[in-house]
Amino acid sequence: MSAVSLRREIGQLLIGSLPGTTIPPEARSLAREFQLGGVILFSRNIEVPEQVAELAHDVQSLASGLPLWVSVDQEGGRVARLRAPFTVWPPMGVLGRSGDPALAERFARALAAELKAVGITLDYAPVLDIHTNPRNPIIGDRALSDQAQMVATLGAAIVRGLQESGVAACGKHFPGHGDTSVDSHLDLPLVEHPPDRIRRVEFVPFREAIRQEVAFIMTAHVLVPSLDEERPATLSPRIVRALLREELGYDGVILSDDLEMKAIAKTYTVPEAAVEAIGAGCDGILICSGDLDVQAAMLEALVHAVEDGAIPFKRVEDALTRQRRAKERFLTTLATAPPRAAALREVIGCDQHRRIAEEMGRFL
Repeated sequence: MSAVSLRREIGQLLIGSLPGTTIPPEARSLAREFQLGGVILFSRNIEVPEQVAELAHDVQSLASGLPLWVSVDQEGGRVARLRAPFTVWPPMGVLGRSGDPALAERFARALAAELKAVGITLDYAPVLDIHTNPRNPIIGDRALSDQAQMVATLGAAIVRGLQESGVAACGKHFPGHGDTSVDSHLDLPLVEHPPDRIRRVEFVPFREAIRQEVAFIMTAHVLVPSLDEERPATLSPRIVRALLREELGYDGVILSDDLEMKAIAKTYTVPEAAVEAIGAGCDGILICSGDLDVQAAMLEALVHAVEDGAIPFKRVEDALTRQRRAKERFLTTLATAPPRAAALREVIGCDQHRRIAEEMGRFL
């Protein structure tokens, strides 16, 4: 790979973000310089289904090689960027109370249908954390259950439902964010379990998701001293490479959580953290604020790190290969034009999906 092609392709490692409901000129300039990997949508990017579909279609106009991921956090409950008229899903804790993997899979297929209708191809779900700490301020009812095997069973059903419907799933947050008492958006949480407990409990849902060939696994910004005394999981070769990649045998895309969260940003700049994360074994970086200057600085830092030898060239090649393989699996049949409003109304918030949400809601 030449210096020019390195610079172009390194953009595949970024799933970036936009400041508003359209693509600004600065984002188009960034895409001309780097082959961007994708974008994540937030509430600030979303108005109505027709606008989301137009934006998702416009995002693909940024591609100069592989298509881009259009991604979102659409879990259900309090983490749902797409609100009514999209189907309003209850929190995932209801599925744990139902104990019904068939219901979980029907939910995931309905969710995928609505995402695909507006051009979203990657959902940061399911949460595979286990709700073992009632004082946890960030996971709570986002978790499927407080039992490892139930999370594994239902998580696998959601992965199947999403991916068989053509939407890439992302299990999160490895190696487990369920037993923490700090919100990683605000500070660095501590997980104080020994390795045997983590393997016996926290790893169970991730092992099952890996068996289901989950497309992505997202890392957690948590410190697990028994696994790595110094580095948060996202930046730890011992956790990302030695445990997730080698011990658990995961060969899909490993994605960092948002590097602007204070669990990381209190200690590292975004460019510094990105270099550490890719070096540790992550295949992609998530940046969520919509600040395009930060995204450009991060990509420049990765280019320089490869040129200086701080990140081995082979490490970047491996990451690019996994990104390419995932895109070939899920992004080969993108629509050539955004759907008409009438077609969207047939899918989004339809009676069949509302009935599934109501069935889930009986377990609230």
